[in-house]
Amino acid sequence: MTSADWAQLVLYLAVLAALAYPLGVYMARVYEGNAGVAGVEKVFGPLERLIYRLLGVDPKQEMNWKQYGVAMLLFNMAGFFAVYLLQRIQGVLPLNPAGQSAVAPDSAFNTAVSFVTNTNWQGYGGESTMSYLTQTLALTVQNFVSAATGMAVLAALIRGLIRRQTDSLGNYWTDLTRTTVYILLPLAFVLALVLVAEGTPQNLSPYQTVPLLQETTYDNPLKDKDGNPLKDEKGNPRTETLPLKEQTIALGPAASQIAIKQLGTNGGGFFNVNSAHPYENPTPLTNFLETIAILLIGAGLCFTFGEMVKDRRQGWAIFAAMTLIFVVALGVCVWAEQAGNPRIRQLGVVGANMEGKETRLGITNSALWATATTSASNGSVNSMHDSFTPLGGLVPLLMLQLGEVVYGGVGSGLYGMLAYVIVAVFVAGLMVGRTPEYLGKKIESYEMKMASIMLLIPAVLLLTGTAIGVTTEAGKSSMNNPGAHGFSEVLYAFTSASNNNGSAFAGLNANTFFYNLLLGLCMFVGRYWLAIPALAIAGSLARKKIVPASAGTLSTHTPLFVLFLVAVIIIFAALLHFPALALGPIVEHLQLYAH
Repeated sequence: MTSADWAQLVLYLAVLAALAYPLGVYMARVYEGNAGVAGVEKVFGPLERLIYRLLGVDPKQEMNWKQYGVAMLLFNMAGFFAVYLLQRIQGVLPLNPAGQSAVAPDSAFNTAVSFVTNTNWQGYGGESTMSYLTQTLALTVQNFVSAATGMAVLAALIRGLIRRQTDSLGNYWTDLTRTTVYILLPLAFVLALVLVAEGTPQNLSPYQTVPLLQETTYDNPLKDKDGNPLKDEKGNPRTETLPLKEQTIALGPAASQIAIKQLGTNGGGFFNVNSAHPYENPTPLTNFLETIAILLIGAGLCFTFGEMVKDRRQGWAIFAAMTLIFVVALGVCVWAEQAGNPRIRQLGVVGANMEGKETRLGITNSALWATATTSASNGSVNSMHDSFTPLGGLVPLLMLQLGEVVYGGVGSGLYGMLAYVIVAVFVAGLMVGRTPEYLGKKIESYEMKMASIMLLIPAVLLLTGTAIGVTTEAGKSSMNNPGAHGFSEVLYAFTSASNNNGSAFAGLNANTFFYNLLLGLCMFVGRYWLAIPALAIAGSLARKKIVPASAGTLSTHTPLFVLFLVAVIIIFAALLHFPALALGPIVEHLQLYAH
């Protein structure tokens, strides 16, 4: 690595921390009902009140955890049906200059679940599948409200920690609205303006066909009258060489969707190759800002937590634990990709692993993005994770399997981390023979059961799904690579879906009925079977009294607790996932050195 590479990584972390803290303080004011910071309420207040009138909602009416959960589920299910329906009828709707036809039922189901659950797994190419209306009214809208849903659940959980002897956790509709209006909309508007200024399209123009500066040729697959591929005597597809003289350039309302896909840890690209596309990510500035946006709100919510519980040290402690894991993972990923492939070095070619990476971005930017996008439940990419070295690819896979709690998805990352905190506090209490307490609330069997569900459900989903994928013909038929790497591709797909990420090892053809259905179920369960237990914990804690701190109370803001929390996270993930990792990227790495 050069000194410029080191400087870039340090600059990234410094800017992230510098922006996250004031944003976190501002978000705390939003959830505490005082959004008038910097005059934002004067600008967006009328929109907030209009939304309440349209929904017929009393923003001051509080809900218990069950009412909060039901409201969340009903709203998200309505979103699912709306996104599914728009895809199925987009062919007869306006704003479809490319003439996109209706999306197939299984793909529409998968995409609807994906965007509603903040996963944004994409088994399709955006510019070749979705109309402008679907991209904006269905997908971009869900990017906002699915992110706001995760943040609303977090707000309810924090209230459960700070309130005493009550069933009230706030109002879901109020939290959803204020999150969207006062946090997501302003940030997305600013980032979208920067993207447009840097060259990202934001229009409703038809696709443009332009002549190539240099004509070329391509191999066109031959098919019979029934549309089946023709093959030669060796079983290889038959092709014909045709000239290529022009190219169709996709346009559309891209900047608005890209801004919120990053800020809301959604990750679904407007174009097929996501942020490796020069229109999604045209310049070094957009690459830096989009990478910052991936983690900005997730990191800022640590400080929101500290502000709302009236102990900023708690927020800093969680932020420190997240950053420690992130820095180590980033270092391993950058090192592995800089070291390159030993098999290629044996041929006398020395250099870093540039396969699957944009030459304009390079190793460091690619590894940084890969680590950041899998730390959060983002899933956007600016390089091909499938082309990383085995150890380089192990890092994003492991970050997913930690539960994406290192900054994590907006809202969902921190309530996942708080589940780890509850487990850590409980284990520490057992070690010293005292009743576990966190922020003055006793952690008892009910909270442990709910936290255990939150931590175990994603692992059960991804391991079960992978087992089905690699043992059934329907699953194996989509694998384009044999051996350990093919196993890693299936493992990554189910890990990504079960943890609501959306990135992929792209050697797997997942746009089949089998994978659309199974991955869609993983996305659905992986989202709501974590959010509901988080609300149940909030309801239980809100009913409890505050226990005064004593000499035996565990301090949860010290460096010792930060290290203990990190150890709990790593040990928990290793016990669950090491056998699967050993069959995939670990054995693949060892095979590189086998003679």
